[in-house]
Amino acid sequence: MKKMIAMAVLAACGVGAVQAQDTPWMVRVRAANLDMTNKDATGLGLSVNDKLIPEVDVSYFFNKNVAAELVLTVPQKQIVSMNGADIGSFNHLPPTLLLQYHFTDLGGYKPYVGAGVNYTKISSVQLGGPTLDNHSWGFAYQAGVDIPLDKKWSLNFDVKKIHIKTNVYSAGTNLGTLKLDPVAASVGVGYRF
Repeated sequence: MKKMIAMAVLAACGVGAVQAQDTPWMVRVRAANLDMTNKDATGLGLSVNDKLIPEVDVSYFFNKNVAAELVLTVPQKQIVSMNGADIGSFNHLPPTLLLQYHFTDLGGYKPYVGAGVNYTKISSVQLGGPTLDNHSWGFAYQAGVDIPLDKKWSLNFDVKKIHIKTNVYSAGTNLGTLKLDPVAASVGVGYRF
């Protein structure tokens, strides 16, 4: 009996040592499909194309349940259409910061939910006349799951709703708002340091 208790204590110490070696950092690389909502209040019939984009995020775990995630990509070129005909393009860079809650003790699955803020920088607007705001602030919501492949690597599935909007101007007159509000469905891999 004493040997069993001693083995249990040693095993517990070993688990504590392994957990202590984990760092709070995690990096994920994902492919995300932006599915634009395209709510046009200008009356011009404007829409922006859907697009598959690369995504990298860095997460910091404050504890096993709470983490902050910064979602990054490279500037993306989007095509703008008016009543189905292409009229030009713009670039956007949409970093997003989320606070997440990770559910634990669910076996091989580690689901999470998150909420935060998105800042989108809009540049290189070439629409043949109309112009756009140069930035957008909005809320972002997220749900996903990490499926561990080993102690460091995991498979990730993630869905985000991101609020992005811009006012549309012509000759200095505000014509109304174009809400892009994409749903970003993504798949990728994560690495926990």
